[in-house]
Amino acid sequence: MTTTLFSRGPVRRPGRTPRTEARIAPPRDYTTLGAGGVVAVFLVLAALGPLIVPHDPNAVAPLNVNAGASTVHLLGTDDTGRDILSRLIAGTRSSLAAPAVVILISTTLGTVLALTAAWAGGRTDRFVSGALDVVFGFPGLIMAVLAAAVFGAGLTAPIVALSIAYLPLITRVVRSAAIKERNLPYVSALQLLGAPTHRIWLRHLLPNLLPFVLVQATIGFGYALLDVAAISFLGLGSQPPDPEWGLMVSNGAPSILAGQPQQSLYAGLVILVVVVAFNLLGTGLSRRLLGEDA
Repeated sequence: MTTTLFSRGPVRRPGRTPRTEARIAPPRDYTTLGAGGVVAVFLVLAALGPLIVPHDPNAVAPLNVNAGASTVHLLGTDDTGRDILSRLIAGTRSSLAAPAVVILISTTLGTVLALTAAWAGGRTDRFVSGALDVVFGFPGLIMAVLAAAVFGAGLTAPIVALSIAYLPLITRVVRSAAIKERNLPYVSALQLLGAPTHRIWLRHLLPNLLPFVLVQATIGFGYALLDVAAISFLGLGSQPPDPEWGLMVSNGAPSILAGQPQQSLYAGLVILVVVVAFNLLGTGLSRRLLGEDA
């Protein structure tokens, strides 16, 4: 439907009725919108969690151990009487911060490596590709566990190990896109005009590669969250009394056999919801930004 300069209203193209135009218009992706809404809610909880918790997340109540859901404790209490809902909310920040650091490091280094390999080509490209193949052969979770075993419990060593393990996931995709972008005529034209390399990277190549980076980072975040939670579950990541979700699943495991699964159940459910939300959001962004199914 178009409007001419001197017409009084819209002029329809032949054969195009409002009904057919509505049918041609792309439908809204409610799955991606819903996943984005879930992610937004948890980001708000991460920012405001300590301010909106109904109870002190670390307040122990020995007389109220493993209590069921009530008007005071909506999700019940854990094995030391702490409010589970408050700990889930307060733990959002620490549970999302570690995966965010992993993805930030791996995405930044991976994008630089991808641009370097695509731009230089030849031996540099072969060296980067070979190094990525070697790193890809080591499971990220195993690398993180070994790093924690060598350097001690805590999140610093696992974050570094996971950042290295996630490099191939980012670099491979961005490198392929960068090679195609590198061979486009406008890049050669900019070089003939004497544009410096860093300006071509920052003002032309990188903006065109951002959709690929964003999609891979979003999908990778969910997997990083799962790996960090698994490390904390093994006792090698966050340490008590930190209300990290993986640690909460581990702390509540002994109570499952006693018929009190609420701590592990709710913490595991939250991890599942966030991981699925990031995966669905990444898939939707891939369709929307790249025009393909992930």
